[in-house]
Amino acid sequence: MIAMQDGLRVLFVEDEPLVRQATAQSLELAGFAVLALPSAEAAMPHLSADFPGVLVTDVRLGGASGLDLLHHCRNVAPGLPVILVTGHGDITMAVQAMREGAYDFIEKPFGADRLTDTVRRALERRALELENVALRRELAGPAAGTRIIGRSPAMAQVRDLIANVAETDVPVMINGETGTGKELVARSLHALSTRRDAPFIALNCGAVPESIFESEMFGHEAGAFTGAGKRRIGKLEHASGGTLFLDEIESMPLALQVKLLRVLQEGTLERLGSNASLPIDVRIVAAAKGDMESLVAQGTFRQDLLYRLNVVTIPLPPLRERREDIVPLFEHFMLVAAVRYQRPAPILSEMQRQQLMQRPWPGNVRELRNAADRLVLGVPEGGHAGKAEGGDESIPLRERMERYERAVIADTLARTGGAVSQAADLLQVGKATLYDKIKRYGL
Repeated sequence: MIAMQDGLRVLFVEDEPLVRQATAQSLELAGFAVLALPSAEAAMPHLSADFPGVLVTDVRLGGASGLDLLHHCRNVAPGLPVILVTGHGDITMAVQAMREGAYDFIEKPFGADRLTDTVRRALERRALELENVALRRELAGPAAGTRIIGRSPAMAQVRDLIANVAETDVPVMINGETGTGKELVARSLHALSTRRDAPFIALNCGAVPESIFESEMFGHEAGAFTGAGKRRIGKLEHASGGTLFLDEIESMPLALQVKLLRVLQEGTLERLGSNASLPIDVRIVAAAKGDMESLVAQGTFRQDLLYRLNVVTIPLPPLRERREDIVPLFEHFMLVAAVRYQRPAPILSEMQRQQLMQRPWPGNVRELRNAADRLVLGVPEGGHAGKAEGGDESIPLRERMERYERAVIADTLARTGGAVSQAADLLQVGKATLYDKIKRYGL
């Protein structure tokens, strides 16, 4: 039902009325939305760079041919998958058409399963292509990198909380394990707030040595201490008018907690080495990965500061508690990586989806994003580009050869955009053989 769900459709061109009607009905029964037309001339006005679907066309038509339609698509919609329906004598021509950019070809007579499988794969490729274009626009926009991905109830609640409090100046505490996306939530709060045009400043409290923490947070005057040759503006002052994100707030030194509390209470700060009070207007968004109440009980975090910071708390669940978000997140990260590295975005097999769902992901979203980057780059899971997957010398020769064959097939499919017929031609193997290997290797 991919076409119905994603708003995608199949543009089918066939000049024989009975064949057109029967084929369109088969596609509709398989769950696809179909627009069936009798000629290339009738189809051309529907084709554009943002056409939400794929084109299936017979090669031999009454007027302009299916090849003419293919060439038209290459000019007006280069990313649109075109599937050619050919007679037996047209195979050589169809292979040449694939070299010129056709997605695949189907030889008459064909079964309904053969057609629907090809169309489904082409629609998946088209969905990725259109999402890639939309993502490029998003990455170039002012709210780049602030979209919260996930369809689980927990993430729906996170989005609702963000939307509810973003335009207020209420302090927010984000709580979650390492890698769950706390900074992403903080950036989303800022991007949706009235402070969006002012600075968003992030400070990891656990990464700043205690000896320079005060200077980093509050700034200092020239000569305030040995080595302070000139005035430095601290993070609080730099973020004035905008948002200051304090990650790992639980790591903040106790002595600095008192000074931060005073700034939040009075709305002013003093640089280190100065007696002058400077007014600041900053929204604080804090993040923690531990139980803050237990830290208060242990005396390592001030209760009054905690009350100031967690007026609203946004809990971020780990991936193991929202497994329905793993595949959508992974596919999103693949698209981001494809845009960044100028590589094609792979289409996940059902086996790959199941493997992703079953992994524990202790590093959460950060680990998932790194795995998506490696898949797009073609790097083995160990992360070493120059090392063959499972480089143990004890691996049997047969398994090593299978791994090599799988890598070659995966690379060829990536280069042909998933077009099996074109890949079979490049690899000089039969299409049936290649289909068997694709199924065997879970590609």
